[in-house]
Amino acid sequence: MTPEEFRDKWRNTLLTEKQACQSHFIDICRLIEVPAPYEVDTEGADYCFEKGAEKTTGKPGWADVWKRDCFGWEYKKSHADLTAAYAQLQQYAPALENPPLLIVCDTQRFVVHTNFTNTPRVSHAFGLADLVAPEKRRLLRLAFTDPDQLKPGVTREIITKAAAKQFATLADRLRDRGHDPQRVAHFVSRLLFCLFAEDIRLLTGQLFTKLLDAARARPQDFEGMARELFRAMKDGGRLSFDTVAHFNGGLFDSDDALPLDRDDVKLLEKAADLDWGAIDPSIFGTLFERGLDPEKRAQLGKFYTDPGTIMKIVEPVVLRPLRREWDEAKAKIADLMARAEATKAPATRTRLRNDARTLFARFHERLIGVRVLDPACGSGNFLYLALKGLKDLEHRILLGAVEMGVDRALPRVGPEAVRGIEINPYAAELARVSIWIGEIQWMLDHGYGITRSPILKALDQIECRDALMNKDGTEAQWPEAEFIVGNPPFLGNKSMLRGLGDGYVGKLRRLFDGRLSAGVDLVCYWFEKARDAVMAGTALRVGLVATNSIRGGPNRRALERIIAAGRIFIAFSDTEWESGGAQVRVSLVGFGSKEVDDPATLDGTPVDEIHADLSAGAHGTTNLTRARRLNANLNVAFMATTKGGAFDISGDLARQWLTLPTNVNGRPNSDVLRPWLNGMDVTRRPSGKWVIDFNIRAETEAAQYEVPFEHARSLVWPERQKNRRESYRKFWWRFVEPAKA
Repeated sequence: MTPEEFRDKWRNTLLTEKQACQSHFIDICRLIEVPAPYEVDTEGADYCFEKGAEKTTGKPGWADVWKRDCFGWEYKKSHADLTAAYAQLQQYAPALENPPLLIVCDTQRFVVHTNFTNTPRVSHAFGLADLVAPEKRRLLRLAFTDPDQLKPGVTREIITKAAAKQFATLADRLRDRGHDPQRVAHFVSRLLFCLFAEDIRLLTGQLFTKLLDAARARPQDFEGMARELFRAMKDGGRLSFDTVAHFNGGLFDSDDALPLDRDDVKLLEKAADLDWGAIDPSIFGTLFERGLDPEKRAQLGKFYTDPGTIMKIVEPVVLRPLRREWDEAKAKIADLMARAEATKAPATRTRLRNDARTLFARFHERLIGVRVLDPACGSGNFLYLALKGLKDLEHRILLGAVEMGVDRALPRVGPEAVRGIEINPYAAELARVSIWIGEIQWMLDHGYGITRSPILKALDQIECRDALMNKDGTEAQWPEAEFIVGNPPFLGNKSMLRGLGDGYVGKLRRLFDGRLSAGVDLVCYWFEKARDAVMAGTALRVGLVATNSIRGGPNRRALERIIAAGRIFIAFSDTEWESGGAQVRVSLVGFGSKEVDDPATLDGTPVDEIHADLSAGAHGTTNLTRARRLNANLNVAFMATTKGGAFDISGDLARQWLTLPTNVNGRPNSDVLRPWLNGMDVTRRPSGKWVIDFNIRAETEAAQYEVPFEHARSLVWPERQKNRRESYRKFWWRFVEPAKA
């Protein structure tokens, strides 16, 4: 069939959707020279008309045409609403195995929507007459033969990084002019949400673009215009001749705005060119927090924890048990519906169907009532991914209900499902913004409308406070939640005094005296409080990240207490994680009460049980965590040196210094350079580190080893001058504990 023949045949059709769709599709196959479904797949396993639920419900399928790993294709009658058809396809995409393309057509018009993971959505729209052009026919043919060719070249990660960089620069400029950093962060958060809202058409009439256009000529007017816009977004209203929806949610609780100069406006215009609708909430908060918080600005271009790593906790702790519950409920519902279809008694059929509907409604309400707490939520990546996982699961059960013949329900899982505690105000605000954006994106991506009046529901359950101790020195209480997940702060025992202050740390240690020793790292306090929640019955399962040092020394006490009263059912003993813009080694630990009967897995491998040192053992074998000190080892092994500063250097640098000429004292650098090992270097793989060790030399003597001394002066001296001990400040070039024995 030629393009002209195809066009002439279909341009004046009056057939209904049902009458036209299969004939029209077969003609498309002839036009672009690909086989029709019945020509290559007689069983409809990979390529068919009416893919979906018609076999069990008698209703139309999920899509009029489906080709595995290529597309879902939905027809509508001529001049119908193709936006509604696309929304329908989005809702059914999981049942269609999430094809990379979602195509809608009314025989006259075609719209090819991309549906690739982690890329912005792109649409290709064209009409019947356009198929005369070879490039349009090629586009359609690619949908059948190589849909990856239509994958957008830019990823959501790239867009999010670019957006964070632009806003970090703007925030820097505003802070440099003397504006309060927290006010700057709140103002910039408003601006970025305006860009997002405009790109997804919640802020209609291109109002923010018009504001920027006006400010380009008169930047001095920006503040006043922004105040007008924020005022309208606070309660809903009008701005000139345009209607502004009610946003508020706390983000737009006032009209506060800051003045911008001409260069600021240019920065904002550059940021506005990005596809804000495609921002990735799983990394959004982390990147923007680093840009908005002056103390974290240097971390902006560094690592961040990828969603797949976070899901190593969220999946087994939160989603897996809920899916298991659904599988059990689904089997019962399917049995009831099958018995209903089999019976000839109308009353019995009605009763069985009603029982199935009740069972489904009961599980749906149970899912709606799930609460997930992150008691150190940072900028919200754990909470966003937990919420997304819950919403994805709800969507699947809604589709499953339709497949079994139970009435379709609307999604009701929302941001109220997640709760958070975060002490950093920048992070707490961005956690709320991440959740708002993620919720809105999910609803739009799945073909649902957005709730309004207000669009942003207040997220007061994301609390900005200390998760461990109240201001009056009493222990902080956590809100009840069935699941607790998160990444508590990594701060070693000795670093706590420097980072949190002697007074705070002293109170904290006294508060947990008898539960944890005074020598534990900060993260252990979160493990202990989560254990308390499990023992009290307010939480069922917990998944937390800790530095891998939680497996030994005083820290291990936190895990020993968990095992004494409960059970570790999943752990990754030593894996990479991002913290503060750097890659560190951590342990991921999932635990609950002894009633949690999940098969134990350690580092992805099934095991009989997991010990407190995150090693595995068969039942009845030796548990090395119960080993005790041997008297025979007294005065044989000693605690190693405690450096108390950045005396570490790489092996490459050490070897370079060893080749330098002798120093002014006639001595080589080998006098003060040593290979450095700790227990992990002995028992695992050597790190290759060296250390500068002046031992107990006087400062004038140490200074004669010129290159090592200057290195220590630049890195160690500034750090040691902040130390609370006078001797550590005075003898800054020496280790704080030389361990001469």
